[in-house]
Amino acid sequence: MSVAATTAALAARPPIAFGAQSSSEPADIGARILALFDPLPGDKSIKIWGPATDTASAFLVERNASARLFVGSAIKAFVLAERLRQLDSPTIVQTLQTQQIALDAGVWSPDSQTFNPPHLSGLVSERTALEAMIMHSDNTATDMELRQAGPDKVRSLITSMGLTSTSIPDSTRVFFGYLFGAPNYKEYSWSDVTALPDEAPVVHPPLNDTATLASSADDLVTFYSQALQGKLFTHAETLREFRRILMMGDAIFLIPLPLGVNAFAKGGSIDLPGHHALCIAGGMYCAHRWAYYSMIVNWSAPAQTDPATVSACAAALRQAFELVKDALST
Repeated sequence: MSVAATTAALAARPPIAFGAQSSSEPADIGARILALFDPLPGDKSIKIWGPATDTASAFLVERNASARLFVGSAIKAFVLAERLRQLDSPTIVQTLQTQQIALDAGVWSPDSQTFNPPHLSGLVSERTALEAMIMHSDNTATDMELRQAGPDKVRSLITSMGLTSTSIPDSTRVFFGYLFGAPNYKEYSWSDVTALPDEAPVVHPPLNDTATLASSADDLVTFYSQALQGKLFTHAETLREFRRILMMGDAIFLIPLPLGVNAFAKGGSIDLPGHHALCIAGGMYCAHRWAYYSMIVNWSAPAQTDPATVSACAAALRQAFELVKDALST
């Protein structure tokens, strides 16, 4: 998933003022959140859910929430959850710090600016790999952790949670192999990656039924509403580590989410000629209330990048999060 253009477009965003638009009516806030996404092109799946509390009613905003769309690196949160679930214990931090896993040609994958293949190799602490997967969305780190967790185990977790629109590949490298039409995509090697021409055509669309990174707003909100409350883990130490790593999510700072909230997130994107996507999903805690969210946009544009639409998406997301903060604070 190429993110360089997406990152540049997000960084170039103009400032937006929110103060004059604040509202104390949650229903009005919900309508205004949905209206923010109306001008955006393509297919959109949106869900924001704030559970009821003793002093506040539930807050729900949704549109096309069951639509299965391409979410890119947002699926890395499922890998994080399953791997931490496997290692769940009071000493999980020590385990992750001391356990060394291989960084080599067996896991090198495109779009890995942190682990920088083929220039880095050796052993890396598993905690570092998990952090790189979420904080920098590093695909090599993701393939390291998919190898540790087992892609079928991650799929079993997804199924056990009742998530019916979510799909993950065996590795990000397998996804790229299928995307570019490699006949041996299941055994796609780093040598195959480096042999790919710079202008290689996209043979299969990113959203497909064979090797993809897909989900829906419904699935992502269900996942985060359970995982962030510890329902996947036995030990409090594991939940703390899960939350800590998700607080490093790159999307939190690229959008960014508003000050005054505890934010947990993983984003995803893709930029290929004809195929573009942007997604952010996670949870936020504000004014003693939780809200869980997923916002996904898939659209078509012929160029390799579409910075204008990315900037418009980012602007809608920033304003939506400010409005969610208003709703939780009401």
